[in-house]
Amino acid sequence: MQDILIKTRLSWAFYLLLFLVGFLGVFNILCLTDFNEVADQLRNRWLPNTRFLGDLNNYTSDFRAAEGTLLSASNPTDITASEREMDELDRNIAKARRGYEEIYHDDKEVDLYKHFLEDWIAYRKIVVQVLALMHDGKKEEGINIYKTTSRSTYNAASDTLGQLTDLNVVKDQEASDHAAETYRQVRLLTIFAMLVAIFMVAVGVIYIRRSISTPMLDLAKSMHRLAGNDMDVDIQGAQRHDEMGEMARALTVFRSNAIELLLSRQGLAQQASMLEEKLQHERNLMETQRNFISMASHEFRTPLNIIDGHAQRLAKIKDPLRMNDVAERAGKVRSAVRQLTDLIDNLINASRLFESNPELYFHPTKIDLAVLLRETCDQHREIVSGTQIVDILDTQPLEMFGDAKLLQQMFGNLLSNAIKYSPNGGLIEVIAMKERGQIVITVRDHGIGIPQKDIDGVFERYCRGSNVFGISGTGIGLYVARMIVELHGGGIMVESAEGEGSTFTVHLQAQLS
Repeated sequence: MQDILIKTRLSWAFYLLLFLVGFLGVFNILCLTDFNEVADQLRNRWLPNTRFLGDLNNYTSDFRAAEGTLLSASNPTDITASEREMDELDRNIAKARRGYEEIYHDDKEVDLYKHFLEDWIAYRKIVVQVLALMHDGKKEEGINIYKTTSRSTYNAASDTLGQLTDLNVVKDQEASDHAAETYRQVRLLTIFAMLVAIFMVAVGVIYIRRSISTPMLDLAKSMHRLAGNDMDVDIQGAQRHDEMGEMARALTVFRSNAIELLLSRQGLAQQASMLEEKLQHERNLMETQRNFISMASHEFRTPLNIIDGHAQRLAKIKDPLRMNDVAERAGKVRSAVRQLTDLIDNLINASRLFESNPELYFHPTKIDLAVLLRETCDQHREIVSGTQIVDILDTQPLEMFGDAKLLQQMFGNLLSNAIKYSPNGGLIEVIAMKERGQIVITVRDHGIGIPQKDIDGVFERYCRGSNVFGISGTGIGLYVARMIVELHGGGIMVESAEGEGSTFTVHLQAQLS
């Protein structure tokens, strides 16, 4: 019973395919028969009709020309040749007439052809008369008839034949148009029949897919998922009364037996995963704490040692006249304090940007970036004596919407790095100008540069170049700079070569005027 049901469905699909093949064959034969009838009429009537009328036009005009040649002949040889030509043309005209008369014609064509014959017979009688006068030595009288009566009679026959030819051309065109229209209709009907057949085949394929192949594939997928211990499987077809229904019910029983085992395994795996996550979290916290303590202890120790050393030297100065030395050491103490303060501010600001939503600390207002850059450059000239900072700023205001505090920190980080990594007070250039709706700022130094292998990660947190050994730094300045630039909807890039310096370029959106 179960096998018969599936075989019956497949048989239906097979019979449908046979029916479609037979239907398309019969339909195409009928369409081709209709088109063949139209083409046969065009081939057996209108094409021969056109050929015979063309022959009549050519032969009659040649006959008239041969008549004129005969009248103008001056020796017996030419006269004989012309008479032979006229006899040949006369036979050809008679042959074309017989061919034309064997074809079916409507009343209008018959009437025009009748008038043509009457005019042509009258013209032939006049030709006989002219030839008789020619042979009787009355050539001048024959030429006179050729130019008058013979011409008018020939013209009447030629005009009637021309009308008949024009009528045939019109009907020939109509027949051609009809054949083309019939072909178009046959083609459309064939396409329609093919579309219907394709639709029916598609319906049959969809029927087979839904009733047989798709349920079988679903059962196969369910088996595969169950084999992979995936018990969240919705087994379809258990309500069917065929062999696929039996398979579905068997899979349902198998799934029920395996779910309990899988649940126990999943519980154990979940507990192990939770323990692993907690352990990894604790490891990350410990690693972060170690990194921060190591970095902070190293970075804070350097300026504190500088302050302590200069303070001890100041304490040992006993000569009150050595005020220049006092001022110099006091300046170095202030520079170290400033370095320490900047380090603390950078750590605090970076912590805010890292651990919370950066937009909470983003307060943009309308600012002139040229003024901000000039102040930043002046501050760094004051902090680090002997620094060669050249600022080349656009003469027009560089207005934009931005957070002045964050931008000053960002450009301060770039300048600090340029100073730090430019030994012996190398030249540092700060260039800013407006280009196509953007403000482009370039900070260029001629210091130690960045190794090529470190370029890609230079803006990552805690990342420093492999050639900065012995130079203090936290590895977060450029990371913070990139975050600030992105908060302003801009971009930052770097070009550098080891030993040749670095060029940082910042693109910020200018205020539209």
